[in-house]
Amino acid sequence: MDPLTLKLNSNNNNNNLVRNTIVRVLSFCVLIFAVRFAYFVTVKGGSCVSNDFCFFSQNVKQLGRATVSDTRNRRKIITYYSSVFQDLIAEGFLSPISKSLCIQTITGETVTALKEIGVSDSIAISKKPSLLFVDNTFDFVFSPNGGLDRSVLGSEIGRTLKPGGFLVVHTMAKDEYSLHSLLDLFTCCGFIRSREINGLDSSTIREVVLRKETPQSIANGHLVNKCLVPGYKRDIIRMAEELIDKEPLKPWITLKRNMKKIKYLSSMVDISFKDRYIYVDVGARSYSSSIVSWFKKQYPKQNKTFRIYAIEADKAFHNEYRGKKAVTLLPYAAWIRNETLFFEITRRDNPSKKEMGKGRGMGRIHTVQSSATYVDDVDKIYGFDFAGWLKSVVKERDFVVVKMDVEGTEFHLIPRLIETGAICLIDEIFLECHYNRWQRCCPGQRSVKYQKTYDQCLELLRSLRERGVLVHQWW
Repeated sequence: MDPLTLKLNSNNNNNNLVRNTIVRVLSFCVLIFAVRFAYFVTVKGGSCVSNDFCFFSQNVKQLGRATVSDTRNRRKIITYYSSVFQDLIAEGFLSPISKSLCIQTITGETVTALKEIGVSDSIAISKKPSLLFVDNTFDFVFSPNGGLDRSVLGSEIGRTLKPGGFLVVHTMAKDEYSLHSLLDLFTCCGFIRSREINGLDSSTIREVVLRKETPQSIANGHLVNKCLVPGYKRDIIRMAEELIDKEPLKPWITLKRNMKKIKYLSSMVDISFKDRYIYVDVGARSYSSSIVSWFKKQYPKQNKTFRIYAIEADKAFHNEYRGKKAVTLLPYAAWIRNETLFFEITRRDNPSKKEMGKGRGMGRIHTVQSSATYVDDVDKIYGFDFAGWLKSVVKERDFVVVKMDVEGTEFHLIPRLIETGAICLIDEIFLECHYNRWQRCCPGQRSVKYQKTYDQCLELLRSLRERGVLVHQWW
């Protein structure tokens, strides 16, 4: 090999040696920095002093403070739940040998508290029990803050809880309506007690204790096809606005003003424990009528999404519902049975835009006694059993609001709802009762369109409230 080649090889070897040395030194420095950074964050709380070798001292200090704060807050939560569980042990709802489950506790303070007080067989999950556990697994189930999916609350907790086991729920809801809505989710469990206790932030919360019954006691304790009026529903009705006892001389003014006095059920109670939220508009007319102008804009929904059913037989309004994904149109007439009906259509030759927007003044429908009458202006449409339909669509655990404006047919529909028990499925109803009211156009003259009197309307409204249904006078 010539001297020039030997010199080049020697230079290359020297360069590689220098490069490897530099890489090793830099790697060692990075390792030292990482170790010291971890030391300051975990051991010294992120503080840096003038003699320390550390970068981003201000950021590390802030991170250290956050870590200390989080640790203190976690300890506060654990201490709180330890006290809660110790009280439950003293009352006999929990014991050190209880196999326990805490539902949807992402950070796990509740299960840590259980283990610290000696309930060692404890776990916490943030998923549904159906994904993890077999039937009759747990002696004790705890739900903090009521933060549960309703499907979990009902069937899954009941399935995984052992007979004789206890379920304890903490919730912010304190009214009797929400309590019974919660209890209705658990057909497997019996109510033990409900009390108010101090929450984590010193606010008052409700602690509810339920016990899973044996299959025999469940069979003996349930009433079938029985519509009862519990005391809490009567209390709600007593809080509602009063019905107008005296017939108004100007109903178009009095009833409209009365709408401002309405005490909505969802403004008086917590509805969060219901399975679904349903609004049924019977006699909906146009989409922009009561659905948009009233229910969507004014009814207090507690941030719940309602499924909307519009029942409207007049074909003149059907096109408005096309493309409305949030609304299901039933293009029929609500009736007491399934049959073909003849309806008279009350029309005006030139309805105003305002009237059309409100759904008034055109296409008002009321029953005709025979097809031989009103031959020139009748529509043949299909009537369906409204009570039967309601029972097939709605469950007891749903929150159901009904608005009914059916041109006098309410005197047929309401008795049918009561007779079938379907009335028990309705939480709140807004009813326009049609009677021979004083005419706006002609002072001293009554409408001949309807034969019922105001007293008969009042009797119908009172009969609903007596059955535990919160009914309001609709205009």
